[in-house]
Amino acid sequence: MFSPNFFITFAVMNIEPIAFFHSPLTSKFGIPRQSGLAPAVPGRIVFIPDYRHQEAVRGLEAFDYLWIIWEFSVQPSTASTAKLTVRPPRLGGNERIGVFASRSPFRPNRLGLSCVHINKVELNGDEGPIIHVTGADLMDGTPIYDIKPYVTYADSHPEARSGFVDEREWQPLKVEIPDQVARLFDADELRGLQEVLAQDPRPQYHDDPQRIYGMPFGGHDVKFRVDGDTVYVVGER
Repeated sequence: MFSPNFFITFAVMNIEPIAFFHSPLTSKFGIPRQSGLAPAVPGRIVFIPDYRHQEAVRGLEAFDYLWIIWEFSVQPSTASTAKLTVRPPRLGGNERIGVFASRSPFRPNRLGLSCVHINKVELNGDEGPIIHVTGADLMDGTPIYDIKPYVTYADSHPEARSGFVDEREWQPLKVEIPDQVARLFDADELRGLQEVLAQDPRPQYHDDPQRIYGMPFGGHDVKFRVDGDTVYVVGER
């Protein structure tokens, strides 16, 4: 039992970005709902000046994957969005589960955690060391608060249960992109765009095959519609 005179003082930790993420995805619409779902989508981690030193990334080239701790920076204020239950897209957007049993962006502290593949660590760029990655679910301009290498012995649990994810199979959509749009992108960008669209960026309660959606990607506004199990890109603006 604590005595009446016992007090616990909590210190508030102030955190500042160590880097910012750069991506062809410039809007939250279309962002993959998990890292690794669109493994070809490129991204760059660019450090702020205080951390633009080779010493800070020494040894990172020996790892294949990286954990990123970041902020859902384009969400409304925490006070208006933090909820006890959420409706995951994997459950059709209708069933509710606890926020701490989900990966929802509507979290009390708006922190995200993503595992991405390291393509290369560029040491001598104009902006200092830059980490080139693929497979991130981060929007362009996302603040990054920490990065840590992925280590298999501690981070890999292939036999672990995954709750409702195990119970609801997710099938990627087929994607059809006309030549006049495909030629606007290089091979890597085109592959990334196909992977993003295959994950069905629409809200899960939308099911109008004639509705046209727009998604910025790589400097282009890609227009598409979804009919059944296929995404049809209908143009670019």
